[in-house]
Amino acid sequence: MSKRRSKLNQSKPIWFVLAGLIFLVLLVAVLLRGNDVVLFNPKGAVADDQHRLMVISVLIMLGVAIPTLFLLYFFAWKYRENGKKATTNHHSSNSKFATAVFWAIPAATVAILASFMLPATQKLEPQRTIEAGGEPVTVQVVALRWKWLFIYPKQNVATINFIQIPVGTPVQFELTADEAPMNSFWIPHLGGQLYAMTGHQNRLNLIAESTGDYEGSAAEINGAGFAGMRFITRVSSRSDFDLWINKTKQSTKGLTAAEYNKLLKPSQNDAATLYGSTNPDIYSKIVSKYEGSHGHDSEQAGY
Repeated sequence: MSKRRSKLNQSKPIWFVLAGLIFLVLLVAVLLRGNDVVLFNPKGAVADDQHRLMVISVLIMLGVAIPTLFLLYFFAWKYRENGKKATTNHHSSNSKFATAVFWAIPAATVAILASFMLPATQKLEPQRTIEAGGEPVTVQVVALRWKWLFIYPKQNVATINFIQIPVGTPVQFELTADEAPMNSFWIPHLGGQLYAMTGHQNRLNLIAESTGDYEGSAAEINGAGFAGMRFITRVSSRSDFDLWINKTKQSTKGLTAAEYNKLLKPSQNDAATLYGSTNPDIYSKIVSKYEGSHGHDSEQAGY
């Protein structure tokens, strides 16, 4: 009877661990149920490829991590201080085969991950043009304190904290910043983040595959207004996009030099604003105003 009790006591830690893992899985499932977990709900081709790559990478690493953790617990339990069944031989020589296996497993894991990551890195290069039907749309993005300015150079309109793009159409975002810390532009449903920096222009190519409103944000802490530096990306049909452009052009508010100088002043939680016209060279001036020095002010840049 005492032997049976001792065996049950020895097996208790295993059951506690299994019960804890089952409870953790059920808890995560309940918390995620009915919620839009952005990283697991891609709405664009780039985000879909990134999601697939993330899942494959996690599964590969779990294939190594789970057996490793199991063996760690197993050996710790088997060779515990009060264990009586396990025996050790302190004079045994090291096994070259075991050493080779221990090195081969992580090496093989890295090789497998590299076989997926290297091609994906080239395919998902942010500057790489997306080959798809329809005329591409260019959106010039300026990170300000603490709001986003979006300029449509071909359509000659601009917005604050709001974008509208057509579904199934490649979109090239040209990113920069003005009088603001380095920022990070991110629309999680459509793809990964990319930095916006003063005096520099980054290009991010995305394409949406489903209509809807998707939240974008600054993905890097950048000061007092960080939490409110968010915007809506509305993906619509091409006809609705054209209608929205025509409606925006009817706005009497224009993105003039005076208006832009107002936008340069720090503000938080700005509402979406539409500008029916813009200065054609405003974006190029924003980028070039920091050439040679980061001390130029707006007047020196020609505003």
